[in-house]
Amino acid sequence: MGNLKKIARCVRNCNPLNIRRGAARWQGMSKREDDKDFEQFESMAYGWRAAFILLGRTYYEKYHLNTIRKIIARWAPECENNTMAYIYYVAKQVGCNECDPLPSPKVAPVVWKKLAWAMFEVEAGRKNVAASPDQAALRQAMEEGFAMAFG
Repeated sequence: MGNLKKIARCVRNCNPLNIRRGAARWQGMSKREDDKDFEQFESMAYGWRAAFILLGRTYYEKYHLNTIRKIIARWAPECENNTMAYIYYVAKQVGCNECDPLPSPKVAPVVWKKLAWAMFEVEAGRKNVAASPDQAALRQAMEEGFAMAFG
């Protein structure tokens, strides 16, 4: 994997959307816990699984956050991020207006995979993702994570 310092934190942690540490004990959590701020997973597939559970089950189903604007505003608050730039980037990548209601992840998995991948690009840095020789493996892990969360 080369120099670990040069690899995006979310990739090092197998946590593509930088889920913050919390009380939840996720399936596939790493035994390595050397990041005091973010969860660490055994594989990217487990990290994607956790991300899809948070986005689909918690944000969409439980809290009824059904637009990109609502989801990102909660995921990446202004006190830590340029939230509006994040929202506009994700909406552009998904191909919809940031205020358009999203269909359920179970009904439109492609929409949610686009949303999650765009969020990953923001979290990891678009240039880092674009330059990664492991894009196919990262996308495969995303597919596996989605299947574990909703399969």
